[in-house]
Parts: sequence; structure tokens; C-alpha cells
Amino acid sequence: MSRHFFAYMSRMKHIKRWSLMRNTWQEDVAQHSLQVAMIAHALALYKNARFGGGADPERAACLGLYHEAPEVITGDMPTPIKYFSGAFRAAFGQIESLASDRLLNTVPEDLRPALRPLIQDPEKDPEWPRVKAADTLSAYIKCIEEESAGNREFSKAARETLAKLKAYDMPELKAFMEECLPAFTLTLDELD
Repeated sequence: MSRHFFAYMSRMKHIKRWSLMRNTWQEDVAQHSLQVAMIAHALALYKNARFGGGADPERAACLGLYHEAPEVITGDMPTPIKYFSGAFRAAFGQIESLASDRLLNTVPEDLRPALRPLIQDPEKDPEWPRVKAADTLSAYIKCIEEESAGNREFSKAARETLAKLKAYDMPELKAFMEECLPAFTLTLDELD
């Protein structure tokens, strides 16, 4: 029997983000998921090195890799639409749950126990708050990169996303933002 899970995952590169906005460069779900995985991993490393430990960097990275997995079935719903109303958000949450179930059924049965917690109800994982922070930070990075390219289309999103980041009570996020975030506005020559 053919199993399609990893073929589905490879389709993340075809799902465009920020579809309602003019972009200087188009970001896809695969790019976003990789960045979220790297940032979530880094946040867990910061937690362990400086803020009392107890984080699982590899788990955070895996959750980040798969955090948008249902979108290979649902597509990326723009934020203004996704959160248009509580009723719509609840209905879309049900659709995402059905997509997660359908996706998990494409995984070989002996691999399902390992992938199930990454695909279904990942918010139950202790690393999920770092993944959500990384997801928000990735969105903010997209905004500041667009603004650095002269695209004012992302100015409001940048302000709103920065406000969300500042509301997090997560010292590892604050440290990452203070130490690593400024480099995202630099040119390649300035990074060198």
C-alpha cells in the first residue's frame, strides 16, 4: 500500500503565505516551517543555557517542522479571514482537525505513534509555547524584511505582530529578539 504523507509534506512549497498582501518576495509554507523549526530550536537552547533548562530543542524543532502540516490539505488561510469571527475560527478549527486526521491516515501505521503528537493536537506538547512564539517571530521577521525592502504593505502587520511578541512572558524569546533579531535587517555585505 502506498503511503502519501511525505509526498503531501513536499507540497508545502506550493502553498503561498501572505496571499492578501503585496510581497517583494513570496514566502511559502515550507520556507516558513523551516524558519519556525530553527527559531523554536534556538528558543529551547536559550531556555536550557540561560533560563533554568527543561526544554527539548529537538522536540521543539520537530513541532516547528510540522506545525503547518494540515495546510497541505486546507491551504493557508489569511489571518484576517481566519480570525474574522469566533464562529468562523471554530469552524476552521474543525476543518484543520479533519485535515490532521486525514493526513495522519497517509502515514504508515507503524510510524503513526511517532508522528501523531506532531500532527494532531501539538498544542498539548510542553514545547508548543516556544513553537507558537517562533511562529509569531517568523511572521515578524517577514514583516521587517519586507519593510527593509521598502514595502510599506507590511507596516501595520509588523506593529501588531511586535505587540504580540512583547506580550509573551518568555525570557528566551526576549533574549533571541535582543541578540539575533537586529541581524535580519542587514544586507549580505553587512552580515559579513
